[in-house]
Amino acid sequence: MTSMTGTVKTCTEYLFFNTKKRREMVLLTPRLEEIVDKSGIRDGFCFVSAMHITAAIYVNDLEDGLIADIQEWLEELAPARPDYRHHQTGEDNADAHLKALLLHHEVTLPITNGKLDLGTWQQVFYAEFDGQRRKRVIVKLMGVV
Repeated sequence: MTSMTGTVKTCTEYLFFNTKKRREMVLLTPRLEEIVDKSGIRDGFCFVSAMHITAAIYVNDLEDGLIADIQEWLEELAPARPDYRHHQTGEDNADAHLKALLLHHEVTLPITNGKLDLGTWQQVFYAEFDGQRRKRVIVKLMGVV
C-alpha cells in the first residue's frame, strides 16, 4: 500500500452541452483527462454529475454496437409514449426522466499518478434524453498534488 502526502487540492469545472438530437450519448473521457491533467492532482477522485434530471453519466465501452444496444435497452424499459402521468403537467419528457434513473446521474472515478485510472475499455459518457437545449455537467476533483 502506498501513502501519498502533499497538499489537498480541489478543482471544479463545468461542461456545457447543447446536443443536436433529443437523445444522444457524448464521450466525456478526453475532456475529463484534460481537466485532471490541468488540475495537477496526482492521487484522488474525479466526480462527474449531470446537473439535469433528464440526463445521466455512465461508464462503459466506446463501441457503436454497444451504444446502440444501450439505447435500445433503455427504450424497451422506458419507452417514449404519450400516456405518462407526468405529461399531464404539460411536459412530454417522462421517458427521459426514467431513462436517466436507469443509468444514474453521476460517477466517481479514481485519479492515480495524475491520470484517470480507468479499466482497459472503460470510457465515460454523458447520456442526454431531452436535449437540443443548453445542459450542464459538473466535474469536481479532489486529491493531493
